[in-house]
Formats: sequence, C-alpha cells, structure tokens
Amino acid sequence: MAYEIAVVGTSWGGLAALRELVAGLPAAWGIPLVVVQHRHKRSNHLMTSLLQDVSRLNVCEIDDKTPIAAGSVYLAPPDYHTLIEDGHFSLSTDEPVRFSRPSIDVTFVSAADSYGERSVGVVLTGANADGARGLKRIADRGGLALVQRPETAESPTMPAAALRAVPQARSLSIAEIAATLASLPAPVIRHSEAR
Repeated sequence: MAYEIAVVGTSWGGLAALRELVAGLPAAWGIPLVVVQHRHKRSNHLMTSLLQDVSRLNVCEIDDKTPIAAGSVYLAPPDYHTLIEDGHFSLSTDEPVRFSRPSIDVTFVSAADSYGERSVGVVLTGANADGARGLKRIADRGGLALVQRPETAESPTMPAAALRAVPQARSLSIAEIAATLASLPAPVIRHSEAR
C-alpha cells in the first residue's frame, strides 16, 4: 500500500511534539505531511520557522488552492479550516468546530474522503477531543491511524479520545511515529498525473 497524504493534529504541547516528529523524517521522505495545530487567530509565522529549523523537508503555511507536493510539511493557517482535496488545499471560514478553527476533524475528514486508504492520520498531544472523529473516518476508509501514547503526551486528553474512537489505532511514542512514517512506501504516480 502506497500512502499519498499524512495528516497530523495537535493542540496543547504540540510545538515540541511536532519538532520531534518532523526532525525524525528523512529528506527523501515522499509523502506530503499536513499539520493542524490549534493556534490563536492572530498567530504569526514563527511556527513555520521553528519547524523548518529542525526539518530536512520544506515547511510552509497553506494558502488557498496550494498544490499538494511530496517532500513538504504544510501548516494549516490560523483562523481557517483546511480542506484537503485531490491534489490541492482549500481554506474555509466556516464556523469553528469544537471551538477551533482550524479544526483537526475537518482536515482529517477531508483527507479520508479524498484519499481513503491512501491516507495516514496522526493524533498527538492536546487538551480536547478534536481529531478523534476525523481519525475514525480515516480508519473507516482503510487508512492508517497512529496516536501518540497518552502517557508520553504533555496533554493526554486528545490522544486518549482518539484511542477511544479508534481502538485499533497504533499507539506509539513520537519517535516511533516518526520511524513508522519514514518507513511507509512512497506514493505511486497515477496515470492522470503522468500525462
């Protein structure tokens, strides 16, 4: 099975967790990584720089209609929901979900609906249940579900909620999640992309 999109959701304690995760991915990693971190709507671009400092991949913030390319880490912008369509992103100002915009669930559900069994969902530390419903959609569509072990999380609420929703998810440390992602087969080029 070749995976074509990986989505990561996190909240409280997320920056340290994300820095460890992206630092563990090799420069040649071929799956786009989409990060949804709960942030204040007036957040600046510091998070992009802090992740780029430790990543061998290109780190950038998503704009509306940004094409999805391998070898990049994409950050959901503050105060917008990020939707994953087949080959590009869309941004939405719909109402917050679970008091959050961006919502992890919104992004995860769109990844599952667009990529199905070719999607990977990862839930990391956080203080609410955002991401549980979206991770379940990814698992239900045949995608791979990974969750930070709650006892290793700065805030265990979010990973614990994800494991209740998706008991078959693999519960791992961040280092183990990075190693698992790094070991996944690279995407295959579909005929429509090869023309």
